[in-house]
Amino acid sequence: MSGLGAEGNERIDPGFRDYLRFFVASLRKTIILLVRYPVNTLSQFGTILLFFVILFYTGRALAPAAMSDSLSGLIVGYLLWTLSLTAYSGLSWAVTREAQWGTLEQLFMSPLGFGAVMVIKTVVNLCESLLWGVVTLAVMLFVTGRTLALDPLTVVPIATLAVAPAVGVGFVFGGLAIRFKRIENAFQLVQFVFIGLIAAPVDQYPLLKWLPLAEGSHLLTRAMADGVSVVAMDPTDLGILLATAVGYLLVGYVVLQYCQRWARREGVMGHY
Repeated sequence: MSGLGAEGNERIDPGFRDYLRFFVASLRKTIILLVRYPVNTLSQFGTILLFFVILFYTGRALAPAAMSDSLSGLIVGYLLWTLSLTAYSGLSWAVTREAQWGTLEQLFMSPLGFGAVMVIKTVVNLCESLLWGVVTLAVMLFVTGRTLALDPLTVVPIATLAVAPAVGVGFVFGGLAIRFKRIENAFQLVQFVFIGLIAAPVDQYPLLKWLPLAEGSHLLTRAMADGVSVVAMDPTDLGILLATAVGYLLVGYVVLQYCQRWARREGVMGHY
């Protein structure tokens, strides 16, 4: 619907087609970057797989019995870790690159609004992370010879909700990148924090279920390693998973909006 701005200029409010068009354009840009820079793409994927192969064969050599017993949980945990890294770091790196390229301010000039632009970019990052996850899982199952339950009606929604808190963390770091520009070193710390959250013993300490990734890791392991369907899971656990997913997303988005207003007040939006 069109209207008049404060200065009498015609303003067109974006509609669903505009958001969809931007989503398709962002997805196309991501694919082009992956294809146009194959060395970077393959090295990124190769690093993820190499780390798992080293972890698997080292564990099998040092403690074969323990590795065999915990292998399914290791595969699921590693899968969630790679999904979370892609989901949370994608937005932060995108903001950092836009600042380096000098195009960050253009995002604020978008008629869709900066918040909508960031949300759509996050959805694109999730699509990319799910693609990496499928390929990574296939390679891990091939290397280990292990089979897992892959019911899409259970795995896909639980995996999506499990990764959602990592997206909320990505919103926070995206906001910090807008204000402080250079925060790459903090990325290295968060990935180790994610490992601890994924491995959190939620059965022994139920309060840990409210931390990011903890409950999602627990339920995803039950779904893929034990073959438990979503309808057979405890409704309380599913409620905690949904609450943490929505809660951390909202908190992260609020921090993102606050940081971009902070950067505007300080006049450092276009600085790098």
